[in-house]
Amino acid sequence: MSHKFVLLVCLAATVCSAAKVPVAVYYESLCPDSAKFITEQLYPAMKSELRDVVDITFVPFGKSQYTTQGSEVTFTCHHGPNECYGNKVHNCAIEKIQSDSYRLESTRESLTLDFINCLMKAGNNFPDNVYPGQRCAIESQINWENIKICANTTEGSILLRTAGDTTMKLKEPLTNVPTILFNEQFDKKVNERAQQNFVGTVCQYVGAPQPRICAQHNSASGLFKASALWSTLLLVRFLF
Repeated sequence: MSHKFVLLVCLAATVCSAAKVPVAVYYESLCPDSAKFITEQLYPAMKSELRDVVDITFVPFGKSQYTTQGSEVTFTCHHGPNECYGNKVHNCAIEKIQSDSYRLESTRESLTLDFINCLMKAGNNFPDNVYPGQRCAIESQINWENIKICANTTEGSILLRTAGDTTMKLKEPLTNVPTILFNEQFDKKVNERAQQNFVGTVCQYVGAPQPRICAQHNSASGLFKASALWSTLLLVRFLF
């Protein structure tokens, strides 16, 4: 019995120490910097073991603005009207995508991430001016019809306005896109570092036991620093 009790305590300690790190990404659907971060940094990282220790919240609005007149909401977006539609699609996808019980390997979060990544990779390159929503939905194996209806109706406007309200309530007013918050806190240096090295940045917030990708990154980072120090010492010796 005592061995079982010890095992249960160890398991409980492991679960408790593995609380997910909340990461919020404030972005725009047609922003090149947002696309670069999501497709080159965030997406690859979240397809690794980090998906089990990081909780991503997407907020597609950025530097957009809106005005209301009665029940009507009018949006002005940083990269034009196409981005307003894109922002609605992203918000609707976040709201509408559901996990498929027949695909156990897929979760609502992973399907949403796949769809958003596909849209961001497309950027402004729309052949025949056709928004890539349906193509990305097919690639991600999700229901496009529900998202399309949402984006083209009042529901999409309500969701985009809510994203705008969330963005405008930030303690530090948003000045750059994307803006990335860790543990609901904004730090300019951390934000800049995350856009260049998301894995290394988020691993600093992940408690023990850390996933292997963090250990590998820490090891590689340590070797780089040691190599840089050795090169500096050799240079100093050469000069003097």
